[in-house]
Amino acid sequence: MKKSVLCIEDNIEIGNLVKEKLEQRGFSVQWLLSGEGAEKEVLHHDVVILDIMLPGLDGFTVGRRLKEVSPMIPILLLSARTAIHDKLDGLQFADDYVTKPFHSDELIARLEVLIRRHHASETRARIQLGEHIEVDLSAQTVIDKHTRGEIILTGKEHRILLYLLENANQILPKEKIFEAVWDEPYIHGDKTLFMHIGHLRKKLEQNPDNPEIIETFKGIGYRLKR
Repeated sequence: MKKSVLCIEDNIEIGNLVKEKLEQRGFSVQWLLSGEGAEKEVLHHDVVILDIMLPGLDGFTVGRRLKEVSPMIPILLLSARTAIHDKLDGLQFADDYVTKPFHSDELIARLEVLIRRHHASETRARIQLGEHIEVDLSAQTVIDKHTRGEIILTGKEHRILLYLLENANQILPKEKIFEAVWDEPYIHGDKTLFMHIGHLRKKLEQNPDNPEIIETFKGIGYRLKR
């Protein structure tokens, strides 16, 4: 699959150069002359090249908005500004900063690094459970891969799942799970956790009566299998 770049650059000469060089190296490039519409387009790309001096909204404003929409997508700032305070301001939200004039080979090398980091982070942030469940830790979502639909969890169900994930493949006493999730002492005989685990299984397990993801250890607690 082609690596996809969103390039936001109002200088025609530089924009043409970047687009040409990247496409020669196998990238797919969408080029915008301003930040208008960028928030909608960023979700379709692997990385952003962003000029600071843009018509209308400046690159700093555009970049911060893009990070709000898609925090995981890396941004490389491209600018003629070399002052240290500009770089520091830019790196508050951007992932790299390249000053003009630049060499296309260096620009491409930096993009490759950002994309590798991004894909590695995505891999770590997505956890497979069983054959059909994917938990996206960055987006805080649970997806059924068979239907591609999102599984909606309650707040407590989500906290239980995260706690089990943090301690995956470990047998956890029910008292420990309860106190971590509810932040209060467990009372012997309380069925609250039992009921929540049951609801969670109905949403996650292919066969809740024979669970493969969240196992019960009678008289002890539960274990999440990864």
